[in-house]
Formats: sequence, C-alpha cells, structure tokens
Amino acid sequence: MNVALTWVLAQPDLRLRLVGGRGGVARETRLALVTELMDPNEWLSGGELVLTTGIQLPDTAEGKRAYLRRLNDSHVAGVGFGAGVTYDEVPADLITVADELDLPLIEVPRQIPFAAVVERVSTRIAELQYGAVLRASRAQPRMTRAVLTEGAHAILAELGQSLESTVLLLDNGGAVIDSHPRVIDPEFASAVVGAMSLRAAAGSASLGNLTVTHQQIQVGRRVRGHLVVVGAPLGNIDQVLLGHANSLLALDLTLPNRLRNTQRDLNAQALALLLGERVDLTQARQLMPGAADSRGEIRALVVTGDERAVERAAAAIERATAKAGFPVFRYLSGSRLTVVLPAAEGESIVDSAISRIDRRTLRAGMSAAHRTSRLQTAVDNANLAASSAEMGGEVLEFTSLVGSALLSNKASRDVLNAVADTLLTALRLYDDENGSELLPALRAFLESNGHWEAAAAAASVHRHTLRKRVELAQDVLGVDLDIARVRAELLLAILASSS
Repeated sequence: MNVALTWVLAQPDLRLRLVGGRGGVARETRLALVTELMDPNEWLSGGELVLTTGIQLPDTAEGKRAYLRRLNDSHVAGVGFGAGVTYDEVPADLITVADELDLPLIEVPRQIPFAAVVERVSTRIAELQYGAVLRASRAQPRMTRAVLTEGAHAILAELGQSLESTVLLLDNGGAVIDSHPRVIDPEFASAVVGAMSLRAAAGSASLGNLTVTHQQIQVGRRVRGHLVVVGAPLGNIDQVLLGHANSLLALDLTLPNRLRNTQRDLNAQALALLLGERVDLTQARQLMPGAADSRGEIRALVVTGDERAVERAAAAIERATAKAGFPVFRYLSGSRLTVVLPAAEGESIVDSAISRIDRRTLRAGMSAAHRTSRLQTAVDNANLAASSAEMGGEVLEFTSLVGSALLSNKASRDVLNAVADTLLTALRLYDDENGSELLPALRAFLESNGHWEAAAAAASVHRHTLRKRVELAQDVLGVDLDIARVRAELLLAILASSS
C-alpha cells in the first residue's frame, strides 16, 4: 500500500517544500526511512522516501550527482533533505541533479524531526491498508450475493467499484464477454488484450500509465475465460478480492450446465407423474438443505387470502430471499403460498418483504425452527398459525399459539363447543333457575389448577363458599373433578364457549 508524495507534501503541519525534481512528483512511497549512508542501495528495494541531513554528502558537484543517481537507480520515491543541520538549505547542486533526474527532492525544515515524517507516512499506509481490508470485507459478501441473483455482470461491477478500476471478462480468444463499465471502447479493449498473455495463468503488464492485471478462470483443468483489471497496481488485499471474484465467476460459468442437468431431472420427474409412475422423492429431499441456515434449520411460512394479494406476496418474498443470498423455495397454489426459509434469517426476510405490500386481505403464519427432515411438521405448524392469524395483521408465530392452539383450530373448536353444549348447558340452566354462580366458581377453580386459595381470590369469595359451589357444580354435571383429564376438558370447553 503506497502513499502519494503529493499527499505527504500537502500535510500543513510538516511544512515540507518540493525544491527539485518536480517531474517525478507523481511518485508514491511505501516507506519513509532515515539513512546517512553514502551508498545505501544495498538496503533499498524501491519506493522509499529517503530522509537525510547530508552529513556525509560529498563536497563536489560530481559527488552529489553520483549520490542522487545511486538513489534514483534504486527506484526510491524521493529524497527528503533536512535543512539547518549540516547545510543551512538544500544545496543547489542537489537541486540541479534532482531536476535532471525528475527525482523529487523535498526540503524538511529544521524544526520538523524526521520521526514526524516517518510516523505520518506509516500512519497513512496503515489507514490505507485498513481501508482496503474494510472495502474487501464489504465487497466480498456483495459479490457472493451477486452470483446468486444477478450473475457475472454484478460481480464485475462490485469488483470494479471496489478497486476503482475497469474490469473485463474475456473468452479464451480475447473477446469481451462482459465488462464494468458495461460499454468499453473496442480500441481500448484491443490494447488491453495486446498487453497481456492469454496463455499465462496470471500476470500483470503496463498499458501507458495503467496496470493490466489478469487471471485465468479455471474450472478443473479447463480454462473458461479471463478476468482482467485495468487501473492502479493491485496490493495484496486487492489480489485477494480479485481471487474471490475469479472463484465466483468460475461458479457462475458452470451454472448453465448444472441448470440443464437439474432441468433434465425435473422433466423426468414430471413425465413420470404424467405416466402415473411412482416418483422417487430422494432428489427433492436432497435439495432441501439448500433452504436451511448454517445450522441446517428451516422455518415454513404460509400466506393465505385474496389470490392476487398472495401472488404479490410471493413475488416480494422471492425478491427478499434472493437479495439475502438464499435460493427460493416456494409453492403457490391459488390463494395459498407456502415458503421454506433459512431459520436464522427467515424472520428478517419476511419482515422486509411483507412490510412493502398491502396485506389487508392476507393472513400469514410462520413455524418455529426445524431440521429439514421435519419439513412437513414445519409446514403444518405454519398452516395452523396462518389459520389463526388476524386478517391484515402481523405474521403470527406458531410459538405464540402455545396455550391457545386447540382453541385456534376450527376442528378442535367444533369438538370443544360440542362438549360445552353437552356438559355446560345443565350448569348454565341451574345458575339461571337458582340465581347461583356455579359456572364462574368452576372456571376459577379450574384455571387456578385446583388451588382453593387462588381460586377463591379470583372469584372474590371465601374459600369455603367456593368449595361448596364447586362441589355442587360437580354434582350437577355428574363428573369427577379429581380426574385431571376431566378437569382439562371442562376448562377447554369453558374457554371455547366464552371466546
């Protein structure tokens, strides 16, 4: 990761001044270091900003020229000369040579320690490296989602925007398949292809002031194309991002074959159904883990209501699921939509989808998390939750039905209402004829799970009064309240008849 010399010169508190070599001011430095060696070439690898006070600088013009030439031959980014120490100002001989070599020569004031320059450059490099890591960490998941939803062009766009470069996808002959930006000058594309070697697995080349970096896209031993980035030289983190994009493109380029194979198998299943053959569901079951989250769990969603509204809900959930980076598993049959979602992300996917549609004519229910092997249980629970949900209301979670599931189900309610009509009618008639309150007393007793003190408090009577009323209710009904099953059925019947 390099820092432009123009940035270093622009730091106002450092008060650096470019005094020579203006033609090379566009250079970048990767390290600022201090050395007073007359021949430090052996310890230089290029790109350094060399800081010196000139304490061993030769007195002769030729000696000064040789000194700067050696540094220039080592491809340093520039030279920072500390004024006011050995020399009151930067020697004119050095400035003349720097101009000849286009080697930036920077005056460092006496009041500014070299350590301040080194620290500023190091801090800037660290900031740029952190920014590159952050940029890559954000781009990688976006590219991964792109391969599932939009394909190759979206991958190229994410890579190009992250690297601030032009990106090309070439076939094996060098023709442009896709690019970012989408429209590329044919002459520019031809120049890029001419600068690179299609036979090389990877490499980089210069194209004017640009760098062409490319990688072959391989699937197994077969080369499927070439990924090319044209812009600034890529750092290590940028190379990682390029490799990630390469892998995703390899995946995307293999999708057509896999889709054809899947379509062939689905066609065979459809034909078997039409011919009345028995269909093997093994393949369908093998697809279901794709709907699960990282723990292998799913949640089922059922939406019912107006047919057109259900269709809109299906489209919204498809978009939200794909945007979240998951495959779509949904079945739409008339006015009923069934969707299987990853358990961990299911709620957020549904919230983002349902919140954007008019659900006044819809009911929706969602199951708890289940393993994919319990798909039918998840769907059954979602169906029950949907049937109990309020029209136009929020998505009803199956777990919220605990304690009211039987009362929410029509078939169960019908049975409980029949029990209520059979058992409770006699008790209601007794209360009506005698002005008693046996039914409220019995309900308080049952809801308090047989605890007389709590039941008496709920009924606002003394416990002895409550006990007498409950015993009389037991005689009127002709049941044994010491039996738990009897108490449970009576309580459900009372709740069903009063709701």
